[in-house]
Amino acid sequence: MSSQTDASKSMTATAIASAPVNIGSAAEQSGVSAKMIRYYESLDLLGKVRRTDSGYRQYNQAEVHVLRFIKRARDLGFSMAEIAELVSLWNNRRRTSASVKRIAQKHADELAQRVAALQEMQRTLSHLIHGCHGDSRPECPILDGLAGD
Repeated sequence: MSSQTDASKSMTATAIASAPVNIGSAAEQSGVSAKMIRYYESLDLLGKVRRTDSGYRQYNQAEVHVLRFIKRARDLGFSMAEIAELVSLWNNRRRTSASVKRIAQKHADELAQRVAALQEMQRTLSHLIHGCHGDSRPECPILDGLAGD
């Protein structure tokens, strides 16, 4: 008897997991805010989202999965244009991995450039801080440095 109950629970859980969810549930399941989901939808990253007769959005599990994909890509710092291209490639079973790698490599190269620029800013600021006595005198090499003197 318990095997029937377990099977019934499993079927119910599967039905619930595959049932469409509202924007709040999609947000909770994906880790993306409802506001951002609407934004991603406006960029056509989710395709045509089904709506109820009263106009409420209904997201299937595939769309929630796309939202998780987008969130992970955003967490890695990809731009929205890059994400749109990645989502398109992800949905295209005829894609080449070279296309995906090209996007990822370009992004990694841009990140490396930004890291180098930040490190240079840190070195410059550390140099300015080191030159400042930090006492009651009005002279301040930090301000002089920022002023270009």
